[in-house]
Amino acid sequence: MSLSAAVTTATSSLPPSPSQSTVPTLPTLQDAHESAVGAASWVEQNWSTWLAIGLRVLLILVIAAVLRVLVRRAITKLIDRMTRTVQAVDGTALGGLLVNAERRRQRSQAIGSVLRSVASFLILGTAALMVLSTFQINLAPLLASAGVAGVAIGFGARNLVTDFLSGVFMILEDQYGVGDQIDAGVATGEVVEVGLRVTKLRGGDGEIWYIRNGEVKRIGNLSQGWATAGVDVTVRPSEDLDRVRATLDSVAERMSKEEPWNELLWGPVEVLGLDSVLIDSMVVRMSARTMPGKSLSVERELRWRIKRAFDAADIRIVGGEAPAVDAEAADPTASVAAPSAFSNSASPQAEAAAPITPQRPPTK
Repeated sequence: MSLSAAVTTATSSLPPSPSQSTVPTLPTLQDAHESAVGAASWVEQNWSTWLAIGLRVLLILVIAAVLRVLVRRAITKLIDRMTRTVQAVDGTALGGLLVNAERRRQRSQAIGSVLRSVASFLILGTAALMVLSTFQINLAPLLASAGVAGVAIGFGARNLVTDFLSGVFMILEDQYGVGDQIDAGVATGEVVEVGLRVTKLRGGDGEIWYIRNGEVKRIGNLSQGWATAGVDVTVRPSEDLDRVRATLDSVAERMSKEEPWNELLWGPVEVLGLDSVLIDSMVVRMSARTMPGKSLSVERELRWRIKRAFDAADIRIVGGEAPAVDAEAADPTASVAAPSAFSNSASPQAEAAAPITPQRPPTK
């Protein structure tokens, strides 16, 4: 290495002087021009990409909004059509027998609400994921986090999720509705309102029961299909069975031909026969198939008619008034107890039961 090269290297390695380090370097007009030219060239190179991304995002949002409106409108029209069908049938005799307008209306509204919510969630969620993927964002961590959060929420609110899912399936399967008499295990009564989480029942005393749908393990619906009205008639064992049957048959035939019982009875009133025979009574059982929820009314009317027919035919029902007792023939001393031997102080029994008088010792 030459001497000049060594000096030049040593000089370049020395730190700058204080005067050189404190003086700021001001950008020149040339530097600003170069920066502007670089930014303009970058925008010119990438504007088409950003414009394509913006248009794609706008297209996704427009399609999602239009699809959501169309789907919700279709669901609303379907529910309205179901409601109009129920209202058209409600005024007829068939509608009075088979259709409960309030029940079908609430069921239709609940189904429509569930379908609209599910459709909105699916459409907007898919649109959001497509927008994120347009910006080239990795969705794997987001989906994994959403899955973990969903599992945590599911464990924390499992009772709420259970109630909601049970309510959805109860409504979709039409297990019960407004106006039905049901036995839910924890409570029994008439259904007032069916919700996705809670079902309201009105009990026999007028109380309102709020039952969570997830707690219902079994449902006994007393208002679907048909009901059975059963009446037990208890008579004396000495009554003529043929006369009793003939009287009951005449009552059943006459009741099945009169209004409104001819519409409530969905089958003939049958005398099934002797249900039990005891020493002091025998039970004759009657049964009839009725409209759902009308079995109690039919049973009350049938008992009323049977009692009047038995009184006319002089057939005594066990449990009636006790036979009258003739006051003159009654023994007046029957209720008087026999005299006791201890009432006479001179009787041997009284003397034997008397206390012994203590004797004094003789004095000296």
